Amino acid sequence: MEGSVSDQTPSTEQRNATIGRAVRTVSGLTLGSRVLGLVRDLATVRIFGDTAVGSAFAAALAIPNMFRRLFGEGALSAAFLPEYTRLDETDREQASAFARSTVALLAMGTGVLTIMIELLLLAVLLLTPGDADRALSLRMIMVTLPFMPLICVAAILGGMLQAHGRFAPWAMAPMILNVCIIGACVPYWLIDNASARTWGYVIGASAVLAGVLQVLWSWSCLRGRVDWGAGSSETRARVRSMLVRMGPALIGLGTLQLNSFIDTLIAMYPLWVGDTIGGVSYPLDEASNSVLYYAQRLYQFPLGVFGIAVATAVFPELSRAANDPGRFVSALRRGVRLSLFIALPASVGLALVRTDLVTTLYSGVGDGFSDDGVRRAAWVVLGYSVGVWAYSLNQLWTRAFYAKNDTTTPMRVAVAMVGLNLALNLALIWPLGEAGLAWATSVSAIVQCALLGRLARTRLGIGACFDAGAVRSVARSVGLSAAMGLLVGLLLALWPERESWASGALALLAATSLGGGVYLVLARAARADELWWLTHPSRGGTGDPADPGDPR
Repeated sequence: MEGSVSDQTPSTEQRNATIGRAVRTVSGLTLGSRVLGLVRDLATVRIFGDTAVGSAFAAALAIPNMFRRLFGEGALSAAFLPEYTRLDETDREQASAFARSTVALLAMGTGVLTIMIELLLLAVLLLTPGDADRALSLRMIMVTLPFMPLICVAAILGGMLQAHGRFAPWAMAPMILNVCIIGACVPYWLIDNASARTWGYVIGASAVLAGVLQVLWSWSCLRGRVDWGAGSSETRARVRSMLVRMGPALIGLGTLQLNSFIDTLIAMYPLWVGDTIGGVSYPLDEASNSVLYYAQRLYQFPLGVFGIAVATAVFPELSRAANDPGRFVSALRRGVRLSLFIALPASVGLALVRTDLVTTLYSGVGDGFSDDGVRRAAWVVLGYSVGVWAYSLNQLWTRAFYAKNDTTTPMRVAVAMVGLNLALNLALIWPLGEAGLAWATSVSAIVQCALLGRLARTRLGIGACFDAGAVRSVARSVGLSAAMGLLVGLLLALWPERESWASGALALLAATSLGGGVYLVLARAARADELWWLTHPSRGGTGDPADPGDPR
């Protein structure tokens, strides 16, 4: 009897290996997608630069992406996936019925919302046309907005794929968007006197096409796993219950997205309203949203590749272990340790290379940012970089609450954080400009992380999330990150003055190579468990020398 249970129940070593393998899969494919995304940014920044058109383009993409993160990858996914995962293990027919009802509801709801926003924007254009830059911004939003329902549906289909253990297809899906936008950019350089204002519409339309292709891709990858037939009365009850959970989750998991969107609104004020507020000169200008957007893309790179990858990989395991306290806290600890092991050096490294990074990517070759735009973007990157580790942990903490069907606690914390972020935004933009928006986001994320971590102990019934092993792990990650930062900082301080784009690019390459190499060598020398989980998924093992699953 004991043997049969052992055969059916994954051991701690097997679960470590599974999570490590999932993180590697999601991170690896997301890295490929982010590299393509970087190429996309290199192309679009050289079309739009730090200009009013660049700000309009950034806002046009930000709005549908906010809805994607809130619905497709955020609140709806968090409310839907735990129930779908459990149903899929016990009753595949009910799981399919629940999935098709949810997808239909999402498509209808976001479709209606899109039409309403389109009509509202059309009315604003007709009744209050404003200047040419403002009209351009609103029209570009209208072009890209249909991307919103498409990407929301694609994202929930991607979540279903992850519940089936297929992490690769959805991790690859963003490549479709990047390829479509890059393809739309290419003719700009082949046509004489091509207009950046016109190309904003072209690129927006390519994003909508990518949304269609992402839905078709995700749908095809689910073939044979979901029956898209009719629903049932029992399914409708489950959907209603999911919607009740979704309301709080909409705020709880979407805090970072809501804060980023508030940043966009504040940065777009000069373009949409004017350069004064209450008779006082506004501290931002028409280029601010472009500077903010492209700087955000740089901190979102490590967050998307690693931070969200860990939360994505751990969430199904947390959902399955919701009724098993020991297994639940074990999965959560592994997620926390992996998140900090990856995100802490990312925070340190991004802060150190910020100026060389912005200069190399967004200026120097072709058009792009002006010298002033580079300087401003570097300060924004610094503000965001200090919170990368907190953004990563917040994704994990929030999903842990949702796996236990507690959407209220993260919601209450998130409401407070949105208020804190807004207050900090309005206070910090005056002395710091766009960088004040970044610092406000980071401070809010760090406070949110501390509150959620504290509440996880009392509200989830898991006792101490940080056992002795987790405390040692965090201390080790902090020490390794500090040592890496010290060496990289010394290298950059001794590097000759950057007299050209090439010298800055070489400094960036040297710093990132040294930082990555040093961190891996030191982690290996310190026998970091997390490195073992990530690099030896087939062998399992917690990395604890006392653990017989560790062959070291």
